[in-house]
Amino acid sequence: MNVALVFSIQLGLFILVQCARNQFDPFSKFLKVQHLKQTYDSPDLMTEDFVVHKSSQDGLKAADKISRLPGQPRGSEFNQYSGYVTVDPNHGRALFYYFAEATNNSPTKPLVLWLNGGPGCSSIGGGAMMELGPFRVNKDGETLSINKYSWIKVANMLFLESPAGVGFSYSNTSSDSKTTGDTQTAKDSYTFLINWLERFPEYKTRDFYIAGESYAGHYIPQLAQLILQSNQNNNHTVINLKGITIGNAYIDDETQSTGSHDFWWYRSMVSDEIHDGIVKNCDFSWKADVSKTCQAYIDEENKMVRDIFAYDIYAPLCINGTSAETAGFDPCSQEYIESYLNIPQVQNSLHANLTGLPGPWQDCNDTVYYNWTDQPFTLLPTIKQLMGSGIRFWIYSSVPVTTTKHALKKLNATIKTPWYPWYLNAEVGGYVVVYENLTFVTVRGAGHFIPSYQPDRALTLFSSFLDGKPPVSM
Repeated sequence: MNVALVFSIQLGLFILVQCARNQFDPFSKFLKVQHLKQTYDSPDLMTEDFVVHKSSQDGLKAADKISRLPGQPRGSEFNQYSGYVTVDPNHGRALFYYFAEATNNSPTKPLVLWLNGGPGCSSIGGGAMMELGPFRVNKDGETLSINKYSWIKVANMLFLESPAGVGFSYSNTSSDSKTTGDTQTAKDSYTFLINWLERFPEYKTRDFYIAGESYAGHYIPQLAQLILQSNQNNNHTVINLKGITIGNAYIDDETQSTGSHDFWWYRSMVSDEIHDGIVKNCDFSWKADVSKTCQAYIDEENKMVRDIFAYDIYAPLCINGTSAETAGFDPCSQEYIESYLNIPQVQNSLHANLTGLPGPWQDCNDTVYYNWTDQPFTLLPTIKQLMGSGIRFWIYSSVPVTTTKHALKKLNATIKTPWYPWYLNAEVGGYVVVYENLTFVTVRGAGHFIPSYQPDRALTLFSSFLDGKPPVSM
């Protein structure tokens, strides 16, 4: 793949990768691998095609229970668990999870699996600690505060670090970190769920949902498809999948690129001349090459936006561990989380790092990221299948909302309820359009990590999703 194609995809890719890497890190190795091995769409995953390692889970639930986390504030009493589930005993591959039961009437609430993306980034560092879990890490990197908008108010939340090599998850086979891709991630996540439900059998019949963001736009549809296929064939424990929801979903390479370029232009971050040059000279469709003229315009665009925080273009930067004072989300939160999760007492409380992992806990694993082995060009065919399966399917978006809107247009879905504003506390929380078998919701005033930037609106949106009713208008 030529350099022009690398840079043409680069801008469209960086804003949707989960961890806040510098947006101009060298993506070329990752992108070259994808171009050489990329298929157009996702292959149909079948449990008959791989071994689902199922093992006894007797006594492991009790061993996984967390008595109390270091720095946990008073008044935050609820059941929480964490530990390892082996998904491949031959390779010594085990995935780490954190599970927080709902604070009120847990037995009546659904089970929700949360997945962050990357690929190669942590759902515990991101989803649990930074976005929608029960706690936020304070600036001292040692204590926690209560997240009053945590999603455990309405659901039992299960956070999974996947694939192996991400966060505390590991493999005793070193080559696994260099051979992982979309397909293996789906297989391991499914195997994890089958074993986790043996460990927590009371959840086997519970309504089950999958939620996540960013590159989980790949993870979630593929895992959902695998679950439905297995349920239909009665191969393993039936997982009572009721619906999926994805925030700022990375689902289609072409619209990811075109939508990102439009996003910068709509926000007056690049000139009309640069944007017009990209529109007229760049082709981001399947297997298309990119001209030198296109590359030149994209280089000019890069110069305009490279000093902006990609995940919230109006937010201050985190520079050397400090940021400008802000009443909202602290862009240095990731550094506080990294400090907290590397405290030995914290790891002991979490039952994590039992095997002496090499190096400190990090939010994202660059080895996994740069050696990703398979990635479909588009998930839209899989999404169409899921839309016809009868499960609930929501997509919500903020940054960059244009990528999602462009992708949804390619589905050619019939509109049932036209675009309308939804409200929270007498203010517009965002906008909604309901298609046949899919609901699309925007969240006003949010960055890429929506539950971090607009926690009350995110909780309202999530509650509406679980209820199966779009957020209300005035």
